Amino acid sequence: MYWQKSKWWWRLGIGLLLLGAYIGLYQLRLAQAAPTSGSGATVTLTNVSYDSTREFYQAYNQNFQKYWQRKSGEKVAVAISNGGSGKQANTVIEGNQADVVTLALAPDITSIQQAGLLKANWQQRYPDNAAPYTSTVVFLVRKGNPQQIRDWPDLLKPAVNIVTPNPKTSGGARWNYLAAWAYASKKYHSTEKARQFVRKLYQNVTVLDSGSRDATTTFAENGQGNVLLTWENEAKLVCQQHPGEYEIITPSISIKAEPSVAVVDSVVAQRNTATVAQAYIQHLYSVKAQKIAAQNFYRPTNQKVAQAYRKEFPALQLVTINDPLFGGWAKVQKQHFANGGIFDQIYGGG
Repeated sequence: MYWQKSKWWWRLGIGLLLLGAYIGLYQLRLAQAAPTSGSGATVTLTNVSYDSTREFYQAYNQNFQKYWQRKSGEKVAVAISNGGSGKQANTVIEGNQADVVTLALAPDITSIQQAGLLKANWQQRYPDNAAPYTSTVVFLVRKGNPQQIRDWPDLLKPAVNIVTPNPKTSGGARWNYLAAWAYASKKYHSTEKARQFVRKLYQNVTVLDSGSRDATTTFAENGQGNVLLTWENEAKLVCQQHPGEYEIITPSISIKAEPSVAVVDSVVAQRNTATVAQAYIQHLYSVKAQKIAAQNFYRPTNQKVAQAYRKEFPALQLVTINDPLFGGWAKVQKQHFANGGIFDQIYGGG
């Protein structure tokens, strides 16, 4: 009787030990798969972005890290990659593990969606068609404005040497091109005259860099050209970094440039980062983030913040990509930037 009781207790003890070991192993695997909030673990996000956002996201990432740790208890590290927007989209398609993309124009993100990496409704998930800040296109000239550039027609003068990125690789360059097209179309009310105007403008382009920051370096650091066609935020940054050396010329008509953002669904599902990636994008619309955007010379979409920073951003006539003049990105891409499109036709014959 005593042996039978001892044997029963021994078996029970062994069973409890095995159960405890199994539960411990299961919990360890859960912890390895997904660090829990407050665990002290660090989650890493990768943001694949375009050229001119470097300074903005450096400041924004610091703010988001503090916000997320207060909110969730998790630490988050953000790795950021910058380059020409079109090139950046291609790296994601080719396997760059981006949790989020913050690119210069919607078609670059659409190309990632068409590759099967994110869902078709990406632009409807966030306010303002997933464009939390905007910009426009301006001219940056050297001190004293030697060529007396005041508006778009002045860029056609024989003595003007323009620096701008390549629309085939840079999102900012496409906004530059479309801003010029918008001016000519509004002025001449003729597609053929707009084509002639933009052709003459690109005949004055002496350097066609791969990205906006490359073009800035060519103009500001290497001293080439006498006018830089660029983002408003990029021009303001140059003036901040080189006080008294440059002037910004705001044209009479420009374009509302709307950089787009998205979570890359396939990557966050694989890396178990969907919650923090979505928060990273949503936080861009917060008042604090909108102020950071304005301080880095992007036009905030929050109207109260925009009003507070209105002196930073001169009013001008802005054409949008959905204006009947353009008819949306699908039409613009096919008509202007596809192989053999208008840009290929006017720039060096293809």
